[in-house]
Amino acid sequence: MALAVADTVVQGGALVAEAGTGVGKTYAYLVPALLSGERVLISTATKALQDQLFNRDLPRLAQALGLPGRAALLKGRSSYLCLHRLEQSRQDSAACDASLAQALARVETWAQATCSGDLAELPGLDERSAILPWVSSTRDNCLGSHCPQFRRCHVFQARREAMAADVVVVNHHLFFADQALRETGMAELLPEVRVVVFDEAHQIKETGVQFLGQSLGSAQVLDLARDLRSAGLQRARGMADWQGLHHDLEQLARRLRLACGAHPTGTRLTWTDATPQGADPAEWSDALEGLDKVCAQACESLAAVQEMAPDFVRLHERTQALRALARRFATPGLAEGVRWVEVGLQARLVEAPLDLAPVVQGWMRPPDAVQPPPGAEQAAPPRAWVFTSATLGTDDALSWFTEPLGLAQARILRLPSPFDLERQAALYVPRSLPPPTDAAHSAALGAWVAQVASRLQGRTLVLTTSLRALRVLGEVLRTRLPGLQVLVQGEGTRHGLMERFRQGCTLGAPGCVLVASVSFWEGVDVPGDALQLVVIDKLPFPVPTDPLVQAHAQRLQQAGRSPFRDHALPEAAVALKQGAGRLIRHETDAGILVVADTRLLDRGYGKRLMAALPTMRRLGSEEEFDDALQALVTRTSTMDRSCP
Repeated sequence: MALAVADTVVQGGALVAEAGTGVGKTYAYLVPALLSGERVLISTATKALQDQLFNRDLPRLAQALGLPGRAALLKGRSSYLCLHRLEQSRQDSAACDASLAQALARVETWAQATCSGDLAELPGLDERSAILPWVSSTRDNCLGSHCPQFRRCHVFQARREAMAADVVVVNHHLFFADQALRETGMAELLPEVRVVVFDEAHQIKETGVQFLGQSLGSAQVLDLARDLRSAGLQRARGMADWQGLHHDLEQLARRLRLACGAHPTGTRLTWTDATPQGADPAEWSDALEGLDKVCAQACESLAAVQEMAPDFVRLHERTQALRALARRFATPGLAEGVRWVEVGLQARLVEAPLDLAPVVQGWMRPPDAVQPPPGAEQAAPPRAWVFTSATLGTDDALSWFTEPLGLAQARILRLPSPFDLERQAALYVPRSLPPPTDAAHSAALGAWVAQVASRLQGRTLVLTTSLRALRVLGEVLRTRLPGLQVLVQGEGTRHGLMERFRQGCTLGAPGCVLVASVSFWEGVDVPGDALQLVVIDKLPFPVPTDPLVQAHAQRLQQAGRSPFRDHALPEAAVALKQGAGRLIRHETDAGILVVADTRLLDRGYGKRLMAALPTMRRLGSEEEFDDALQALVTRTSTMDRSCP
């Protein structure tokens, strides 16, 4: 893989490399990239992976290779302390209630010592903490060079360091937040970078769709209402009815959410007509019209005080932009895009392009292709793009990834895991459970998992395909496993749950059972005996009612293709492969993968899904499963006795 990356750096163009667990893909792209002497931009899936690359992998390699190059870490604005908003929060009595005062005091104390301003440095700060909007900025509310704290700004300090660095580490959200990255300062950096690496590249499809479109959220309205009241009362008290505008915007945000109706958190409402599916047409229309009207009133008030402070200039721009979005979403959507509403505690209206191929193909075009005039120096080689992940598809062309991104001409490299999976892992499909379409399936599976997990003393990860199954399995397991700790997604941060699960038996206590969905299907790394059993409740087909799934299906039908064969089945195969990849993370690991869905064995498409899984030995009967389980129990007992 390192040789393939090195060749791509020299020649330019695109390399798509699927590297199985244990290949060492991070070093495989870092070593040739660093040795090339080129400026390198690395984009990762999460901020946690950014921190790992910047704080661990890059320093190790730089030392080992004897390279003096400078590296920089660049995150989005909301990841850094905003000194201006911290000062505003000190003066805003609303930020000093009992629930926020203690958190604000901790931030203020830390702010005196931090050099980077990266909020990830603050110990114990929950990523969902209510204090974050009070002490960080967003693209909407940042004052930029007009900010009174601009010279000390942590965001712009990070950007200055990035401009001077040889290696810059960003994340996919930051990369896609603005198509040309105009708002992040990266527009100045990209033209000077010859090597771009996307790690965990399988996530850029969804991230690109989310960030290359337009969105309007009730949380966005609430943020504007809070900032409008705070700035107005602090700097222009009596110049407008700031409290009244705040109240009206809050009510409209609430009405927008209520108009969507009652739905479980994470639901996406299809939106192909004037009103999203299930939303009350009159309430929906009134909320958007009301938002337009109140934003117009706020613009008038802000226009009269703009010269008093730069805060009002930015608030005026934000309010105008919000009004434009309200008007946009009150009219029919674009034919080439897709609309939906995400519903949780808040509502978020989204309009996004369905096709990312033109964007990615644009990366491959000029300025790289521009030829120098006669007599001038030879043009530099085209920019090198490296896309890598452990899961990018199930066929030799990796078409699940390359086709929607327009990378048909890219060089393809597939490297299997070097682990001995035939020896280390086994696959079992139990036939004693109700069919996955039966309402009793989740409860029956919970009872079955409880029996198995009790023998293993925990050490079990249960991956579900729905939030309903998550709740049912969590309840059943807690009832049947009173002596074990059963962790359930949503009852704590992802990081906190994973830390508790990883500790497992290291403290001399029994291991844990973790029941999780959605984001835990990937990015979960638990090497060792803390995890020995991974259970997948059903084949992870995409939800047919999801707006994006429906839009893809419609496009395929129009092209004369099969939505099931060409979209649903590849999506399920990749997701199944990702879930299975949680089991074996190290060459000394051992475990069993259970897929509690007999369609894997009984349906014609099961062979295609089975082929997507790692090459594990197959357990064909309950007796074989029991023997394999007992081997894990014996292994664990032996290791426990050997521990001091």
